[in-house]
Amino acid sequence: MSSRAPQQPVRDLRFFLTVPHACSYLEGREATTLFLDPQESPGQGVYDALSLLGFRRSGRHLYRPHCEGCSACVSVRIPVTEFQPSRSQQRTIKRNTDLTVRERPASFYIEHYELYARYIRTRHADGDMYPPSHEQYRTFLTLDHPYARLFEFRLDGQLLAVASVDILGHGLSAIYTFFDPSPHFNRRSLGTYAVLKMIDLAEQRGLPHVYLGYWIRECRKMNYKRDFQPLEYLDGRHWRRLVPL
Repeated sequence: MSSRAPQQPVRDLRFFLTVPHACSYLEGREATTLFLDPQESPGQGVYDALSLLGFRRSGRHLYRPHCEGCSACVSVRIPVTEFQPSRSQQRTIKRNTDLTVRERPASFYIEHYELYARYIRTRHADGDMYPPSHEQYRTFLTLDHPYARLFEFRLDGQLLAVASVDILGHGLSAIYTFFDPSPHFNRRSLGTYAVLKMIDLAEQRGLPHVYLGYWIRECRKMNYKRDFQPLEYLDGRHWRRLVPL
């Protein structure tokens, strides 16, 4: 599968490997991460090129898994023009037609942080991001760069969800989404709706893909990514169609 190539090739860059650490997704395994030199400013051209090779962004860092003897983390993306929402996804779209979406710079907003903190404490108290803090949030989701954006989802002014999204030359990259964890909003499937909205926004902007990050077959929390069909995965340097189960 081809994609829009960056206008300029990646120049010589320095990369580093972390020491092995406990894997965040697979119990009992160790992980190693390859990341771009932190002194390197990840400009648009470099980011576009590296994202086609499976790199992701967290704060100022571009990274990808580089684990010896393990290839469980697979980069996946949605080809926008071929995507067809399932019946369940169509119902999700209908349930959320009353939401308004606003795009903002990836800056620190206290209202966003308070929603993020509630989400982490309720949904991910057993994860790496617990306990939440201002510093952790800023390091993870804020960045003063034009490609880094935040999309707000509101119901009559009430903030229900925020999606951190990067606008690349060849698609939108979904960094992280957090939403109101109240049971009252469960039927809205806000996480799914945020991805569906990103697909819609990518199509409006003429961008061919929405990147969903890494998918791990053995990780139950990542099963939702296979609900978006068709789905492509990165096999070495080539993007191929992922066959549905």
